[in-house]
Amino acid sequence: MINCWSWWWKVENNRDELARTILTIFVPTLVFLWYIYTVPSTQYGRTRLPPGPYGLPVFGYLPFLSSNLHERFSEMAHKYGPIFSLWLGSKLHVVVNSMDLAKVVVRELDQTFANRNPPITALTITYGGIDVAWSNNTQWRKMRKLLVSQVLSNSNLDACQDFRVNEVRKTVRNVYAKMGTKVNINEIAFDTELNVVTSMLWGRGDFGGILDGFREVEFKIVELLGEPNISDFIPMLSRFDLQGRQKETQNQFEKLDRVFDHIIEKRINLNSRKVGGAVDVRKDFLQIMLELKDQKDPSTPIDIDQIKALLFDVLAAATDTASTMVEWVMAEILKHPDVKTKIQEELTEIIGMNNIVEEYHLPKLKYLDAVVKETFRMHPPLPLLIQRCPDESCTMGGYTIPKGSIVYMNIWAIQRDPKNWINPLEFKPDRFLDQKLDYSGNDLKFLPFGSGRRICPGISLGEKMLMYILASLLHSFEWSVPKNEEFELSDEFGFVTKKRKPLVAIPSQRLVDAKFYF
Repeated sequence: MINCWSWWWKVENNRDELARTILTIFVPTLVFLWYIYTVPSTQYGRTRLPPGPYGLPVFGYLPFLSSNLHERFSEMAHKYGPIFSLWLGSKLHVVVNSMDLAKVVVRELDQTFANRNPPITALTITYGGIDVAWSNNTQWRKMRKLLVSQVLSNSNLDACQDFRVNEVRKTVRNVYAKMGTKVNINEIAFDTELNVVTSMLWGRGDFGGILDGFREVEFKIVELLGEPNISDFIPMLSRFDLQGRQKETQNQFEKLDRVFDHIIEKRINLNSRKVGGAVDVRKDFLQIMLELKDQKDPSTPIDIDQIKALLFDVLAAATDTASTMVEWVMAEILKHPDVKTKIQEELTEIIGMNNIVEEYHLPKLKYLDAVVKETFRMHPPLPLLIQRCPDESCTMGGYTIPKGSIVYMNIWAIQRDPKNWINPLEFKPDRFLDQKLDYSGNDLKFLPFGSGRRICPGISLGEKMLMYILASLLHSFEWSVPKNEEFELSDEFGFVTKKRKPLVAIPSQRLVDAKFYF
C-alpha cells in the first residue's frame, strides 16, 4: 500500500505540521482557485499527453508518491508504459523510463530538452540559477565553457596531479593511524576530495579554518535540493514558504556565501599587495576568474556572483557525489568477498606489495574499473538526473510533451532494465569486462553522468579521484565490517541518493612494510 504524503511531505518539525494543517483547512479555497486559474485536464486542450494516473484537485498525484521516487516511477512504468505523465500540483511532469525514449531526449531533441526548470532551493543556492547545473541557453554555454577550459581541461588536471597525490597519501596516513577502529568511509573520502578540489580552485593558502563544518553545510544543501517543496508545485503558495524550505536554504546559502566572500577578499588583498610581475605563481581557477572579471572582456563577461556559482558547482559535484560513490563501491565490495579477492589480486599483480598506488597504475586496473562502473549502474548518484524542461512543445513516443513541462529520465530504471542487461539485479562487474562501456553517455543503457549537451562536465576529474582513492584504500588496507552490526545496501532518495545507513569499516595493515604509509 502506498504511504500517502511520504515523499512530498516529511513532517520533521512543528512548521511542517502547521503547514499541513493550514493546507488541510484551506483545501476548499484552493480547489476553487484551482478551477478558476488552472485546470490541468483542459490546460492543453486535446493534445495527447502521455498516459498516467489521475490525481486530486490542486495537489495532483503528490499525496500518492512514496519516498523513493526512482523506485516508484519504475513501478508506475510497468502500469503506464515507458513514458508516463502525472500532475504534481499545477505542473505537468513526464517520466522517461526506457533507453529508446532517452535517445529522443539526449540525441534527437537534445537542444529542445536542454533547458532547466530550477526549484526554489536551487535558485537560492546558485545565486539565481546562474551556474552550470541549473542555468539555461546562453548563460549555460558561457559558464560551461569557463568551467571546462579553466578547471576541467586535461592540461589543468595533469597540472594538478601533485594535489591529488599529496591528499590521497595524507588520507592513507590518517587511516593508518585509525587502524583497528571504525572508520566512516564517506567522511574520509569527502575530506580527501575537498582538499584536492579547493587546492585546484583557490590554492593552499591559510584560510583560518574557514572550511570547518563545510561538510555539514554541503550535506544540508544537497538534502534541501532533493526535498519536495509545495512552493514549487503550487506557485501561488510560494510567497508563504509553508514548509520553510526557502528560509532554511537561505540560511545555508549565507554560510556558503561567507566562505566564498572570505576567500575572494583574501585573494584580492593578496593581489593588491603584489608588485607587478614580481611574484611568479601557478594561477588557480579563482585567480583566472578574477582576472577575467577585471578585464571586462565582452566575449567572456563575468561577475563575482557567477564566480561563486561556479565554485559551488565544482565543490558540490566533486565532494558530495564522489564521496557518496566511494561509499557505495566500498559497500558492494564488502558485501561480495569474491569481488574483494579479485580486486586485491589485481592490485597485487599491477602494483605489487612493495609499492604504493600511483596515478599511472589506474588505467591498468581493469577489474576495479569494472567494479566501479557496476556500482554506478546499480546505484547512480542522481537516479533521475537533473530534470529537463522543453523550450517548445514536441512529440516523443507518439505523445505531446508540452513546452514548460518537467521531464525526468529515470536512469535507475534504464540501468536495471532486463531488456538492456542480463540479470540486472545481480552485482556482476564482469559484465563491464565483456563490453567496453565508458561514462561518455554514448551507449544509452549506461548513463550515470547523463548524455548530450547537459552531460556532467566533470567526468574526467571524478573518474580520476574515485579510482585513485579506492585503489589506495584497497591496496593499503584490509577492510572488515564491524561485528554485530547489520550490513545493508538500502538507499535513501534525494538529489544525490545516498546509502541509508552510513558505511563504517575497520581497516588493518595490508602492506608488509610500514614505510609505505608515510
